[in-house]
Amino acid sequence: MNLAADWQAYLAEEFDKEYMQSLRDFLVKEKEAKKVIFPHSSDCFNALNETRFADVKVVILGQDPYHGPNQAHGLSFSVKPGVKTPPSLVNIYKELEADLSIPIADHGYLINWARQGVLLLNSVLTVEASKAGSHQKKGWETFTDQIIQLINEHHQGVVFMLWGAYAQKKGRHINRDKHLVLESVHPSPLSAYRGFLGCGHFSKANDYLLGIGKEPIDWSAHLQPVE
Repeated sequence: MNLAADWQAYLAEEFDKEYMQSLRDFLVKEKEAKKVIFPHSSDCFNALNETRFADVKVVILGQDPYHGPNQAHGLSFSVKPGVKTPPSLVNIYKELEADLSIPIADHGYLINWARQGVLLLNSVLTVEASKAGSHQKKGWETFTDQIIQLINEHHQGVVFMLWGAYAQKKGRHINRDKHLVLESVHPSPLSAYRGFLGCGHFSKANDYLLGIGKEPIDWSAHLQPVE
């Protein structure tokens, strides 16, 4: 598991802590038991490796990776090219279209968001195939809490998008005097109609970034070829 140098500078000590050793031991035993784990270990830290610490402008917090074949690749809500767009991401696209008139993409690959400073961070970074939530409470939550705290502490003017009760609870310690926290229900088909659709979070994020002198996010960048 390779981690980009700028994140490594802040997170190196976490890898020496007892909870991380326990997490490592758990993952090793899962692999020894021939269990299939998503995403591949080389993609596990993609959220951090595609969005440098210094470049973080927006954080979109997910829960755990997709557990179907070829879906998860380390970015929350995103799937690999050629994979059917998951229902929650379909609703994200619907909101983008309503909010900013951005056409709905025919894929779910969001790496061009990540490369602009949108940290697509799941709370849990691995999952067993076909078993949603199977790697929860093994240590990942402590690690990603530390990531959120580092951004909270060392950055000014980051937009946190917290969709659903789980994300909102995880982000409860964010300093709202120095960051913008946008909350709604989850974009899942089970809840999106209760306030996610129509939330306007994407335009609100850009209005805020412009207001503090930062470059806005090009939310249509996922429609462009990946360089």
